[in-house]
Amino acid sequence: MKGAANEKYLGRWWHVHDDGRLQCDLCPRECRLHEGQRGACFVRMRGEHEYRDQILLTTYGRSSGFCVDPIEKKPLNQFYPGTSVLSFGTAGCNLACKFCQNWDISKSRDFDRLADQASPEVIAQSALQLGCKSVAFTYNDPVIFAEYAMDVADACHALGVQTVAVTAGYISPAPRREFFARMDAANVDLKAFTEDFYFKLTGAHLAPVLDTLIYLKHETRVWFEITTLLIPGQNDSIQEVEALCNWVARELGPDVPLHFSAFHPDWKMRDIEPTPPATLTRSREIGLACGLHYVYTGNVHDSEGGTTFCPHCRNAIIVRDWYRILNYRVTEEGCCRECGGPVGGRYQPFDIRQAFGSKRIPVRLAR
Repeated sequence: MKGAANEKYLGRWWHVHDDGRLQCDLCPRECRLHEGQRGACFVRMRGEHEYRDQILLTTYGRSSGFCVDPIEKKPLNQFYPGTSVLSFGTAGCNLACKFCQNWDISKSRDFDRLADQASPEVIAQSALQLGCKSVAFTYNDPVIFAEYAMDVADACHALGVQTVAVTAGYISPAPRREFFARMDAANVDLKAFTEDFYFKLTGAHLAPVLDTLIYLKHETRVWFEITTLLIPGQNDSIQEVEALCNWVARELGPDVPLHFSAFHPDWKMRDIEPTPPATLTRSREIGLACGLHYVYTGNVHDSEGGTTFCPHCRNAIIVRDWYRILNYRVTEEGCCRECGGPVGGRYQPFDIRQAFGSKRIPVRLAR
């Protein structure tokens, strides 16, 4: 059953465990639930009474809000640069990051935050009417509302609208195949490059995230970029950054963009200072030295760190100031206009006068 937000939505990817509990098979947490119990993500639960033998998705059709953003804010620097994206999320998360920058949404146990409602068809039509090239599932992790995101993606594709997943990549293999088959692009948060960090600071594990990245690269046509939030004293050492960059270059190839983003004190890690800009610059230099072609800095004002350089002639081909594009030298086929060399990503005919820029426009779809 699916549709309006007040209906029971029957979730997928679960089985009955030997002890009678229902095991959710969506992510590596594999929560085993008694009647009426919620999983770690809070939004997937075992039903009660006539639904006691079902897993329910409690946030289908409900959102914490919609906003039109620049695609670069996801961040995706090489997926139709300069276009706008209709962004939305729900509530909850299947990770428990102590440094969460969207904790008011992802850690929410208050369904009053789900203030807007929209069917997949309404979201797709709204994106088209608002002039958005794509729809992004973001703010909290779309893995936990995968069925809703997939239905929205199908509706978007029927109208020629692209889809973007902003995710931590913590998903099991079977649902991963179905979920990413509906996505055109993704930004994957690679939180760190040690199991110790993942276990202590996110309550998760590193290996499944690396598996997702390898899957995206070698078994899909999804354009994806990686973001690592650098937290002082936690995951920003030269050794760890170098190990991460070498792994990306070796396992995924040099054309996968990597974003190093600045941390600001939040949630349960308010006692740590913000990331110094010099740390981001140093990490970007390490990535380039490891052979990566596209390494960016984020959450700071750094024009060079936000600019796309041709990997062949090294000319600046997409010059950015925050989310504003100042110069654009890439053909719609994805080639450098200076030397003709291929540039990784997805592109279209571009008029700098029509670029979306740095605007952020909240919208209500329920109206």
